[in-house]
Amino acid sequence: MANASIGTPEQLRDPNYTPGLGKAIPLGIQHVLAMFVSNVTPAIIVAGAAGFGFGSNSPDFPELLYLIQMSMLFAGVATLLQTITIGPVGAALPIVQGTSFAFIPIMIPLVAGKGVDALAALFGGIVIGGMFHACLGFFIGRIRFALPPLVTGLVVTMIGLALVKVGIQYAAGGVPAIGTPEYGSLLNWSAALVVIFVTLALKFFTKGMLSISAVLIGLLAGYVYALLTGILSVDAIASSWSNSAAFALPQPFKYGFEFSLAAVIGFCLMAFISAIETVGDVSGITKGGAGREATDKEIAGATYADGLGTAIAGVFGGLPNTSFSQNVGLIAMTGVMSRHVVTCGALFLILCGLVPKVGGVIRTIPIEVLGGGVIVMFGMVVAAGISMLSDVDWNRRNMVIFAISLSIGLGLQLEPDAVQYLPDTARILMTSGLLPAAFIAIVLNLALPQDLAEEATEEVSGGLSGHSKGRLPR
Repeated sequence: MANASIGTPEQLRDPNYTPGLGKAIPLGIQHVLAMFVSNVTPAIIVAGAAGFGFGSNSPDFPELLYLIQMSMLFAGVATLLQTITIGPVGAALPIVQGTSFAFIPIMIPLVAGKGVDALAALFGGIVIGGMFHACLGFFIGRIRFALPPLVTGLVVTMIGLALVKVGIQYAAGGVPAIGTPEYGSLLNWSAALVVIFVTLALKFFTKGMLSISAVLIGLLAGYVYALLTGILSVDAIASSWSNSAAFALPQPFKYGFEFSLAAVIGFCLMAFISAIETVGDVSGITKGGAGREATDKEIAGATYADGLGTAIAGVFGGLPNTSFSQNVGLIAMTGVMSRHVVTCGALFLILCGLVPKVGGVIRTIPIEVLGGGVIVMFGMVVAAGISMLSDVDWNRRNMVIFAISLSIGLGLQLEPDAVQYLPDTARILMTSGLLPAAFIAIVLNLALPQDLAEEATEEVSGGLSGHSKGRLPR
């Protein structure tokens, strides 16, 4: 609910309105709390896939701290591009940027088991992909026709399906524990379940910031539980805190820069999906906060900032950035449209990113506790995809497109050895599952005729081809 003490209704709908600092700073930090866990989670997952994450006992484990630090720092920098703007770059709207989940299925095959050595190619792809993403701002409106809800909903659902396995592995004890007696133990699962139950309780039985920050508070509850049960020791926290610097600047090309065709193709193709997601978020902000449609200038500026923020992050060791949808909902809830409020939140993120001790505490979160939060977050990604698919007219044509795209994409994800003889670049792109599914859906949606005869699908569906007309129930 909007608070009249912050400003008049006209002021609250104005992106250029600046509330007093005493109100703007807490509102800005509120935006950070809503996205904080989601923002640092991709770095933790990528480090785990590469082999120097939680529980790995890798000598490169301290590098995880740097990746977490960059996630915070460049989420703040990218957010400033959106709120303050530089020329045409930025929407001049209260858009919160953060590390994107969408690119994780692309990043995992690129780094899987390769350690820190894989990061040069990864960040090379991020920089080039970010520059390509920024260029989409010149014609973003012209490609929207190729990405209807059937395609975008399928892609988002595939992203979630690619990640849910990670949540279960974390909750059971993490990949390094697989094959040991500790993996899947009741103690491990109890920590994850504490996070899940606390998160659900807050999400469904509270309102306001308690509900919005449910995952963050759930993780804090799991953290305390881990301390009480001995999963985490006070000494481990103290050691991580003392070994982390009080202040550190980012290092350009810390991991080098390497051109990888698979990385470049993967990040450039995913840029289309991320750009469309940003268009949706910009539209959501202007509708929810100001009651109007987004202008072409705002959409283009947001896309420029999306891509430029990603490219800059890649130079310093940050992962791809995108607009965060949960903050769109927060704007609708508070009714405060001020971009300067989000600027305060961006400055807070930058401050956290320059203080490695913050990342030092984050990396002490037991992987079982993080698993509980990840299960909720990635499950919500799947749910968001299904929600987008509810806007699809489920005629037989669209069912065939969805069926073929999902079958091939998810199948390759589950059985990567099926394409083991392909060249490395093609194999990495195919086993992501996400890119082949998106490509097939886009091509079939553009190529297939609008009407398919009933008998064209009935014979291959076992009587389950569907007979309903119109949309799924909301």
